[in-house]
Amino acid sequence: MGFEDEHEKWYHMHLSKRSGERKDALRRGHGFGNQLFVEKIWWPLMGHFEGLHPEYEVKDSRGKSYFVDFLWKVGGHGIVFEIMDFGSHGQDRTKYRMDLNRALYLQSQQYQYVAIPLDELKENPRSVKNLIRQILAPYLSADIRQDGHMSRRYGKIERELMRLAIRQNRVLRPAKAAKELELHKSTIIKYCRILVEKGKFRAVPAGRSGRVNRYEYLGSVHSADLL
Repeated sequence: MGFEDEHEKWYHMHLSKRSGERKDALRRGHGFGNQLFVEKIWWPLMGHFEGLHPEYEVKDSRGKSYFVDFLWKVGGHGIVFEIMDFGSHGQDRTKYRMDLNRALYLQSQQYQYVAIPLDELKENPRSVKNLIRQILAPYLSADIRQDGHMSRRYGKIERELMRLAIRQNRVLRPAKAAKELELHKSTIIKYCRILVEKGKFRAVPAGRSGRVNRYEYLGSVHSADLL
């Protein structure tokens, strides 16, 4: 089926699962800008709506609900897309402040936040699509199953080591990592060597001795392999 049929099916599927304010929010919110996004950006890039949730409910730190335009769930990770209209976001200073606070809160909750200007979406959809493609590149190149979850290319310890290296400016010291992850140092070294073989780590020799006492992470900080 083409875009119109799939969009209609997807929209009514979400509508049928909601009631009360959540249903009203979807009816109110999925308007011109949001429909333009799914037609001009999402559908050409993805060709499906799996994992994409329109007008997704999020609760802030006080337990108050609000709705983001879209949330894409993939591999236990969430990417929020907001279509920003100048008329509704830029003229009211209080609303402007609330929008920025909301974006900050979402990022503090480990969501990746992507704001898209409606005017740019209308006038330069190709440019917006190219930028969104780059943001989604790690996920588009990953092994994603039909249920929206990723096939694991790296084991739990390998992913923990890569994430730990990123938090420490891409440098991982086995002794420190062993203490933080509560594993034996020899186990850490074993997995670091595996990651060297897989091209994710580089062994860094120390001084004249050439003894390896740290490893450098070589991958992307947004790699789907970290999830």
